[in-house]
Amino acid sequence: MASNRFFRVILTGLLASVVASAALTDLALAQDTRAVTRPIDPGTQQMKKDRVETQPVPDASKDSEPEGQADSIVPSGGVELYQRMGAILPPAPPEKSYAGPIDEAYGAYQRGLYATALDRALTRAGAGDAAAQTLVAEMMTKGFGLKRDAKTAAFWYKKAAEGGDPAAMFQYALLLMSGRDVPRDKKQADDFMRKAAEAGNSSAQFNWAQILVSDSPGEKGLHLALPFYEKAAAQGVADAQYAVAQLYVALKDVPEQKKARARQWMERAAKAGFDTAQLDMGIWLVNGVAGERDYEKGFEWLRIAAHRGNVAAQNKLAHLYINALGTRPNPVEAAKWYVLSRRAGMQDPELEDFYLGINEETQKQAIEAANRFRRG
Repeated sequence: MASNRFFRVILTGLLASVVASAALTDLALAQDTRAVTRPIDPGTQQMKKDRVETQPVPDASKDSEPEGQADSIVPSGGVELYQRMGAILPPAPPEKSYAGPIDEAYGAYQRGLYATALDRALTRAGAGDAAAQTLVAEMMTKGFGLKRDAKTAAFWYKKAAEGGDPAAMFQYALLLMSGRDVPRDKKQADDFMRKAAEAGNSSAQFNWAQILVSDSPGEKGLHLALPFYEKAAAQGVADAQYAVAQLYVALKDVPEQKKARARQWMERAAKAGFDTAQLDMGIWLVNGVAGERDYEKGFEWLRIAAHRGNVAAQNKLAHLYINALGTRPNPVEAAKWYVLSRRAGMQDPELEDFYLGINEETQKQAIEAANRFRRG
């Protein structure tokens, strides 16, 4: 079973969208890394390694090897959903009617009236209101209405987490996990993450699933994690949708009705702008994994991921242009995408043979096209 890690989270709900990352091991299945020109066993698709936010873009004028990546992945600063550039997001669900009590502090916060929001939230926070404590912590973290104060924010996150607020439990678990502004405590972090997941926080559900997989390597951990991945996926977390799709294909004892929906979950993650899902959606369509082959749609998904900078997609797109799968053969485009993926450090002897076999004029056009792509 291949060693894999990805820990990227989208926090939605009460406060703001945040992305958190941490190491993950043993997410199953070996993937074919060669050309996608022949069938592969549907059970051999893998979960991706080392989910990180953004890799440095190599100098387009140089044909160099990439710098090594750090062995560990730590929680990051925050990426909101709309920052998934090029994403075609589904329409927002219809707004539900609300007849409950109005939260004046949070309402002021939403309108940008931070001084008013802080004044009203602090009064309630001091009286033990967990939701208000979370709002105070959020404003102190971001410096809204007052100077940023991460340590005092951590104090309020702790109070709110102990008071049972799911968003605070998730945030405080991240602080405990990283040891930022509070003493590092994995046991307590896991406890708050589990409680937040069980309370319905989608980001915590995804994170708790990751923790279960990491702590219980092999199929046992995957089975324990799957219900939490499914809950987070249903709430729109693209990384969880991707995980659900992969596990539906990978696990042998998943019911057939779930296996039949694997491609739907992969497509939802791809449409949310998750470039790894776009890559795998293309591979699945070309190779006929979890459904019928469709070369043209597979080409389109790989092209989308390639244009968004996914190196593996750029590599595979070159193969599709060479073999005329889903598109017409185009040696300049094939060489362009190979040049881009090679500059990023992805070696491919077959594509190197192809590149060396084309004439100098075609190579020149491909390099110019690759440079234009990087500049654009």
